[in-house]
Amino acid sequence: TNPGFVVRITQAGLDYAQEQAIATLEKKLAQLKLPDISGDSRVLRVGKVHYELSRLRLRDFHLPYSRITPISNKGLQVSISNAFAELDGDWRVKFLFVRDHGSFDLRVENIYIKVLLRLGSDTTGKPTISTPDCSAHISKVRVLFSGKLGWLYNLFHSVIERRLRKILEDKVCDKVAMSVYNELQTYIRTLPVTARIDDKIGIDYSLVAPPRATPKSLDADLKGEFYSLAHRSPVPFSPLPLAFPSDHERMVYFGASSYFFNTAGIAYHKAGALVFEITEAMIPKDVEFKLNTSVFSAFIPQLEEKYPNMPMKFRVSTPTAPFLTVGEGGISFQPIVDVQAYAILPSSRLAPLFLLSLVSSDTA
Repeated sequence: TNPGFVVRITQAGLDYAQEQAIATLEKKLAQLKLPDISGDSRVLRVGKVHYELSRLRLRDFHLPYSRITPISNKGLQVSISNAFAELDGDWRVKFLFVRDHGSFDLRVENIYIKVLLRLGSDTTGKPTISTPDCSAHISKVRVLFSGKLGWLYNLFHSVIERRLRKILEDKVCDKVAMSVYNELQTYIRTLPVTARIDDKIGIDYSLVAPPRATPKSLDADLKGEFYSLAHRSPVPFSPLPLAFPSDHERMVYFGASSYFFNTAGIAYHKAGALVFEITEAMIPKDVEFKLNTSVFSAFIPQLEEKYPNMPMKFRVSTPTAPFLTVGEGGISFQPIVDVQAYAILPSSRLAPLFLLSLVSSDTA
């Protein structure tokens, strides 16, 4: 199905959105819960040493460099580089008959994260999002132990660092996937795809196809159809193909076809909303024009004879829905309007006078 309304978000728009998205992800990663670590290691001239690391607390997680890039036929790729984190915790050691404990500080540097976000749509036209791929790589982990036997830990710190690196790499991707599924996807499910415009008309902006990623943008095709709240019926015509311009300089582009405007005209016409009344009270007081039969008798002399100097009222309506055409040469609009004139009798009863049927042809 062709869309009635389209939206394009370019790389410049994604760069702006990335600032908000990364700030949120940074807060989520700062809430990582790390498990206790324990094991045995053989240290030269000391022998077998049993160690325990507990109460690992993540103090900070910073994502200074990031970018969201559209990947053709795949989705959006979130790339994070040179991230770093700081942790602290408690250690406990036991070897031979010696036991000791203390605290440690951990700095994780050069964290690289790459996440692919796949965008789709469900049967109701709501967007969907998933993470089919996530990778995290940590280049450097530095642990500094304090306490009377801190020197002992520093002898086999490489073992500790390797374990912590592996745990952090797994936990980062787990946290990203969980945040996308539990929060982002949950939020997306609550997004409406219809909206109430007024007490007569609503609009349907559900997706007619999954969002498309191109090398320069993310494009979304929306239904863009107005409908009557009282009774929704099929539109008697289909939307025409709608193409984006080649320009990518702005952050966001919107496109609307004639289908978008014409469904609004049909909906308002069926709802009886395209009916207006013009009375004397609507004419500004500084305008030297009176809406009465004396003025119009210059054109229709019989008015003054049958209804002398009586106030008038006009009822403006559309016998058919207005239709707009959008083409390469511009926009053309040919509304048909009926104007029924009435004389307001002293009894307040309306006496029909004449009917004007107007056809206007406008182009822009």
